[in-house]
Amino acid sequence: MAENIKFAVIGGGSWATAITKMLCVNLSEVAWYMRNESAIEHIKTYKHNPNYLSAVEFDTQKLKLTSDINEAIAYADYLIFAIPSAFLSDELEKLTVSLKDKIIFSAIKGIVPETSLIVGEHFHIKYDIPYYNIGVITGPCHAEEVALERLSYLTIACGDADKAKLVAKNLSGNFIKTKITDDIIGTEYAAMLKNIYAIAAGMAHGLGYGDNFQSVLMSNAIREMKKFIRKVHKMKRNINDSAYLGDLLVTGYSVFSRNRTFGNMIGKGYTVKSAMMEMNMVAEGYYATKSAYKLNQGYQAKTPIVNAVYEILYEGKDAKTVFKKLTDQLD
Repeated sequence: MAENIKFAVIGGGSWATAITKMLCVNLSEVAWYMRNESAIEHIKTYKHNPNYLSAVEFDTQKLKLTSDINEAIAYADYLIFAIPSAFLSDELEKLTVSLKDKIIFSAIKGIVPETSLIVGEHFHIKYDIPYYNIGVITGPCHAEEVALERLSYLTIACGDADKAKLVAKNLSGNFIKTKITDDIIGTEYAAMLKNIYAIAAGMAHGLGYGDNFQSVLMSNAIREMKKFIRKVHKMKRNINDSAYLGDLLVTGYSVFSRNRTFGNMIGKGYTVKSAMMEMNMVAEGYYATKSAYKLNQGYQAKTPIVNAVYEILYEGKDAKTVFKKLTDQLD
């Protein structure tokens, strides 16, 4: 069975493109679903995704490209979802085939806005997928660097270690190192929260704060993340592992971080709408901020950074004033 396991990647963005490329190194065929039919035709003809990571070349003999999500899902045993969480519900509404017995791995670092659930919980509750058939692909890994074949590390989380190992094996390569964990909930919440902290880091930069403040902000962010995740799902975990701290650092500091870029624009005085239009990419942290803030009304973890970002993005408060107040709450 293990030899003939089939994979499908759901999504046509940069992260989906990077994951498909990783799988193609190890598999003879990969199904790849994207909505954009002209992009599919372009890939078939020119072997590149015209819109994202266009430097990455594909062996099109290995790709089973489709603009029909049902075709991709019917084909595969393992489904890797890599579409922005804001679009997940709409895509899943197109389903006519069953997800029963499918193994679902989420590479989506965000919360589903319609349900305020992380992706794993969404599949479990809405589609009755057992937790042992749900996994998460996370870790400090920017798609742009995967495309440049720079060494990257992924953490594969699943309650069933054998499934995590199988996904890890098929994503591994010369430039991709993988490790596995059973902390599905913690890694997924960390992946969602770090996008909010990256927006905060960007805002600080845009407002003119320097590296000294940024380091204090990141140090507080990892502690805040630890408190939040512990409230959500208490288990033994080391918050300094790459899946948590590593992912936070790369998203907070990297030039490839869209959340940081988005925050930077807000700090410089852009409105949310104008920043989004100019970026032409989804900053997951924007949606995550609202969800995390609302969830925390119940959990009551101490989250001054999440609160500050929420006030600026959703309550229209002045970034400079909010950050001035935040500086007194950090240590």
